[in-house]
Amino acid sequence: MALSKEEQDFLQYWEANRNNKKKFLRQFSIGLPLSAVMALALFINVFSGWNRRAEMVMRGDSSAMYTVLIAIVGIAVFMTIFSSRHKWDMNEQRYQELKQKQEAGDATNTAP
Repeated sequence: MALSKEEQDFLQYWEANRNNKKKFLRQFSIGLPLSAVMALALFINVFSGWNRRAEMVMRGDSSAMYTVLIAIVGIAVFMTIFSSRHKWDMNEQRYQELKQKQEAGDATNTAP
């Protein structure tokens, strides 16, 4: 079975860029905008004052504020790393499947 133009283009692109996209700093920089938005939403939610009791606890205990800030940063870093690695794994899986499909098509075409 022959590969479509889109599949061939993806194979060429991924062969050229797969090692570059696997680097940690590259993955971190790609996923950072999404994580920053999520961290900002969490920050606004925590400090908006919609829950009076939670606000009283936050104002009464300064270590709770530090805990919340550390948790927000931790969530942002986790989401950044997880989302970028997941995207890389999905592209790698697609690449491997297309490579097998291409090899099966080549074997069929060369058979007598």
